[in-house]
Amino acid sequence: MKEILIIGNGISGMMCAIRCAESGMKVKLIAPGPSEQSQSVMAAGGINAVTERHEEGDSVQCHIEDTLKGGAYLAGSNAVSGLCSDAKEVIHYLERIGTVFSVDEHDHPLLRAFGGQTYKRTHYCGSSTGKHIVSALVMEVRRFEAAGLITRILRHHFYSALINDSRCYGALLYDEDARVLVPVYSDALVMASGGQNSLFGKTTGSSRCDGYAAGRLFMQGAALKNLEFIQFHPTTLETPQKRMLISEAVRGEGGRLFYLDGDQKVFFMEDKYGPKGNLMTRDLISREIMATGKDVFLDISFMDKKLIDSRLPEVRDICAKYSGIDISKKPIPVAPSVHYFMGGLAVHKDHATNIPGLYAVGECASIYHGANRLGGNSLLSAMYSGKVAAESISGENAGRESADFESYILSEQKKFKKMLEADSPFAAMHIRDLLAGTMREHMSIVRSADSLSKGMEDVRYYLSVADRIHYDSSVSAYTNYSLNGILTLALASLTCAEARRESRGAHYRSDYPTSLEEFRAATIITYNEGNMKVTFDRENAYED
Repeated sequence: MKEILIIGNGISGMMCAIRCAESGMKVKLIAPGPSEQSQSVMAAGGINAVTERHEEGDSVQCHIEDTLKGGAYLAGSNAVSGLCSDAKEVIHYLERIGTVFSVDEHDHPLLRAFGGQTYKRTHYCGSSTGKHIVSALVMEVRRFEAAGLITRILRHHFYSALINDSRCYGALLYDEDARVLVPVYSDALVMASGGQNSLFGKTTGSSRCDGYAAGRLFMQGAALKNLEFIQFHPTTLETPQKRMLISEAVRGEGGRLFYLDGDQKVFFMEDKYGPKGNLMTRDLISREIMATGKDVFLDISFMDKKLIDSRLPEVRDICAKYSGIDISKKPIPVAPSVHYFMGGLAVHKDHATNIPGLYAVGECASIYHGANRLGGNSLLSAMYSGKVAAESISGENAGRESADFESYILSEQKKFKKMLEADSPFAAMHIRDLLAGTMREHMSIVRSADSLSKGMEDVRYYLSVADRIHYDSSVSAYTNYSLNGILTLALASLTCAEARRESRGAHYRSDYPTSLEEFRAATIITYNEGNMKVTFDRENAYED
C-alpha cells in the first residue's frame, strides 16, 4: 500500500488526502494546527463554476477565456481548461459532503458577480464560503481517519525534503513538542503549505503561510515560477494585527468605491471605467486606489439592511468588531494589501514538480492563475489541484525503498541541536520585520529597477546576518530555522521582478509600463549553490 505525506491541512491538502484515501493509499496529514485554523477558512467570497443553472449566455468556455485573460495569458490553456471544465463536479461534490451554498426561494443557486468575469458564476455560502468548505472536508477526513487511511499529525512543521539522486523520498519534520527532527519516508510528498505572507508581514493571510517550504525546496533543487506576480486585494481594513479582507462580494453585491473631493463623493472607478468599474480586476483597482492619493471608501449603505445581514454577515461583523462601523449606515475605509501569490513551486499539469516524488497543490503551486487570479478561482483551484495530484500519485510507481539518508539526517540533527544550544545578538523576528518593510516598499503595487535593486541589496544583507543567527529564545525554534529559507525566497521574488522588464497583470513597472510580446512567458527561477538563474518559458512546458 502506498504511503503519502502531505504538508498542510487546508482545503487543497485535505482534498488530496481524501482522494488518496479513496484510492486505497495511506496518508499522513501534517500541520502545525487544526484545519479549522488554516488560511482556507478566511476565504470569504465564493467559488467559481458554470453549472446546469448558470446565468444565461455563460459557458465553461467563457470561464476558461475569462481565466486566461485575467491571467494575462500566462497560464497554460490545457491546465485552465481542466480546472474550469471540472468546476461543476467540484460544486456537486461539495454539496454531496455537506456544503450548503446560498440559494433563492426556488432553491436555485445564488450567484455573485466577481471582478474580471463576464457573467455571474461565483457560488457562495453567505460571506464565509471557506469555513463551510473546510467544515465539510474535515468531516470527510475524519471518516477516513476512522477507517485507518488518514492520520492527522499536528504541531509538526516541515524542515526539509528527503531528496537523493534527484528524487524525493519524504520529509524531515520538526516535532514542536519533542523539539527534535523526525524523518518520515513516503512514496510521494505533497506540499500544500499555502502562500508567502511572512515576506510582507501584515497581510490579509495567515502568518503560518510564510513561504519557508517553497524557499527550502528551492534551495534543494525545486524550480519556482512567476514569483513576481503578487495580488494586492484592493479593499482591506486596517487593524492592529493584520489587514482584514473586505470581500469582493461587497462589490459583487453593488458596493461602490469613492473618495471625497470637499463634500462631493467621487466614484472614480465608475467615472473611468463605466457601470462595471467597481468590478475591474484586482490589480487595476489597487493601482487606481493608490493613484488617487486620497483616503478611499467602499459604500454599501444604500443596500437594504436585511440583504446585508443575509448576504454579507461576516463583512458586517468584521467592520463592527474592528472599526465600530455599521456598514448599513456608513462607508468602509479601505486600502490595498497583499492577498494572494500567483507564484510558487512550478508544477506540471499533474501537479508534479521537477523533482520526481514531489508534488505541490493549492496556493504554493503556480499553475492556473498566470499573472493575476480571478476572485473565486482560488477555492476552485484548491479543490481541483488536490484531486488532480491524488490521481497522478495513484498512477505513479512507489519510491521509498532505495535511498539512504542516515548521514544527511544526522548532519541536520546536529546542526539543529547546535542552533538550540546557542545564542545570538541578532533576533530572528527583528530580521523578519526588516524583511517585511523592505518587501512592502520595493515589491509593492508599483515597482522600478532602482527600487528592486535596493530591495535585493537589503535582502542580501539580511541573508548575511541570518548566517550568524543561531537561536532566539523569545520565539519558536521554527521561527529561527525558517529564516534562511524565507529570505532566500524573498530574494528570488525580487530577482524575478527585476528580470521581467514589462508590466503585466499584478506586476507593474513604472520604468516599463507596457506589456511586451517577448515577455509573454512564465518566469522560471532555479537555484544552484547560492546562484539564481531566471529563464522565460514561452511554451508553458510545465502546464501544457
